[in-house]
Formats: sequence, C-alpha cells, structure tokens
Amino acid sequence: MKLSRKIITLVLFGLFTAPLTGFCQTEALKVVVNNLAYYKQHSELKYLANAKKSVDSLIKTRKDSSNLGKNIYKAIVYSSIAYIDSTNKLNQPANFFDQTVNLVNKLAQHKKIYKYQTELDFSKRCLANVFIRNGFSQIQHLDFNSAVTSFENAQTYAPTFGKINAYMAFANTRAGRLPEAIKYYTTLINSDSVRTEYIIAASNIYKTMGDTSKALDVLQKGKKLLPAERSFLLEEANIYNNKRDYKALEPMLKGLLDAYSTDAEVFFIAANCYDHLKQYDRAESLYLRSIELNKAAYDPVYNLGLLCLKRSTAIKNVNEAEKNRQRAAQWLQKAYEMAPKNVTTLKLLQLIYAKNGDEDQLNNINSKLQQLTN
Repeated sequence: MKLSRKIITLVLFGLFTAPLTGFCQTEALKVVVNNLAYYKQHSELKYLANAKKSVDSLIKTRKDSSNLGKNIYKAIVYSSIAYIDSTNKLNQPANFFDQTVNLVNKLAQHKKIYKYQTELDFSKRCLANVFIRNGFSQIQHLDFNSAVTSFENAQTYAPTFGKINAYMAFANTRAGRLPEAIKYYTTLINSDSVRTEYIIAASNIYKTMGDTSKALDVLQKGKKLLPAERSFLLEEANIYNNKRDYKALEPMLKGLLDAYSTDAEVFFIAANCYDHLKQYDRAESLYLRSIELNKAAYDPVYNLGLLCLKRSTAIKNVNEAEKNRQRAAQWLQKAYEMAPKNVTTLKLLQLIYAKNGDEDQLNNINSKLQQLTN
C-alpha cells in the first residue's frame, strides 16, 4: 500500500463532503456560518480563526454551555480546524484535538442530537480525517501499533468509509497482528470493492501463518471474483511448487505458461515440475526456454545439467549414456562458471569426468575442489 502525501490528501478530501452553507442557522450564528462559507470559497485559515472567535464568544455562561445549537456549531468549527489546520498555523493548544473529540462525543449522546444529525456527521467526518492522517503519519514512522489505534478511532467516526478496512488490514499486518489483519482483509474481499491486492495480501498472510489450505482457498475465491486476473494462478502455482506437490501443480501448467509466455521463472517452475514427474523431454524443453528468456539465471542451467546426468544413468546404451554425460558436463560447467564457489557442482563434474575417463578435466576439477575445501 503506497502512502504518499498525494494519496493521503485525496483520502481526506474524499470524506470532507458536507456543504457548510447547508446547515440550519439562527441570527446569532450567522457570523460563524458566514466565516465557514468564506473559508470554503477562499481556503484561507483566517476565516476559520474568525469562526472560532465568533463561536467562542457565543458560549460564555452555563446556559450557553448547555445550548445544543451553539455547541453543535462549536463542534463544526473546532473539528474543521482540527482537520484543515494540520500544521497548527492557528496555534491551538496541544489538547485542542482531544477537546474537540470530547465535545463531539458528548454531543453524540444528547437526546435531541437528531435535530442536528447532518452537522454532527460532518464533525465526525472531520475527526475521522484527522485520525486517518495520524495513522498514515504513524505508518511512515513505522509506529504500526499506534496506527492501528488511529484507524480504529477513525472507523468509529466514519463507519461507512470502507477504505479504512484496508488501512486497518495493512497496519495490523505490519504490526504483526496477522489474525486481526485477516479479519479486515476478509471484510474487504467480501465487499463490492474487492481488489487484487487484497486477495494476494490475505493469501500471503495465511502462508506466513503456515495455513496453505486457506491461502489456496482465498486464491480460488479470487479467481471467481476477478476471473481476468492472472496473478492468482501464479500465486497458486508457487504454493504447490514450494510444497513440492507436483501432481497438483501439473494440471495448472498449460494455463500458467499461456498467461506468462515470456516469464523465465514461470518456465523454470514448469520445467522443474515435469522434471520431478520424470517427464524429461518436456522438462528439458522448458529449461531451455527458461535459459533463453533469462541467460543470467543459474537454476535452470544447473537443473538441466542434473537432468542430463539422470538420463545418462537411466539409458542402457553406452554411447547414448556417454552423450548425456557430456551434455551434463557442458551445462554443469556453465553452472560452475556462474557460481564458481559451488562445491556441489564441482563434485558432479568430478563424477562425470571420472566416469568418462577424461583425466585432464578430472585433474582440473580436483585442483579447484582442493582450493575451495582447504
């Protein structure tokens, strides 16, 4: 999840949608409302400062403090400042945001707050924005547990804003709270806004938790929900490959190769699968294709050398067996050149040259082995 400043800004303004001029008002509150409207038109903080000064002047006595109408406008002004003035250019006290939260919470419990539901919802959205902003800042500072708390608070004030579930899932994952992260990803996957990254993230978490069955279930669900997304097939194939369940992997290979026709790693996975299933002709062809696509890759070169060596031991014809050993030597020599400190490769070459009676090459390999093992 990329948490750039641009994305943060878009998220915050996505929630700030209530029309300031739409709130009901009395004559005494007209100055407050006008200043809020001026801010919306001109985006100058001085109008918010004027709105705060005006609303504060209206609440002086105990009677004023219990006036629901005046306090709801105080909440509107205070929450707007908390949201908009993120760098505190208006020099509010350190506890200003906490005061605003307490005010909104108190108003939410008022028995007649239904008369001002639009205004209250606006203030709640502003508070949610602040908590989201705090959460993103905490993520950037790697304080993931605090970010989780911030996003939880944001969800309290904006429960219908679905993207908070994604922020919660991400923060919980980075905090190492994997079961909690899965709950949020499950909610996202079951929503109308399911995305590829949610499926992949949930599958990866299950793999981290050691539950590959559930990881596969999530990927299967992803293929049904987003049938055009090919990455799920690759993720599924990787699970079977890592489990060395080549029987389960084999039926997927054709679709996988069609979907990733220029991916060297995919061709290597397919070749390795056929290799283990002793379908050597297919395996060799795919190893060669993988090498063609990525000439710097070590694994297909080494595996192809091993495959030729295995074939040499299975062939009864002496001449054919020797030809396969020679091919094995060529590929393993290339593998050695790519990884010159790999003792295993040298020992295989030692075995081949001894079998073929190639004394010069054998002496050369013995010398290299002695240098590495001393």
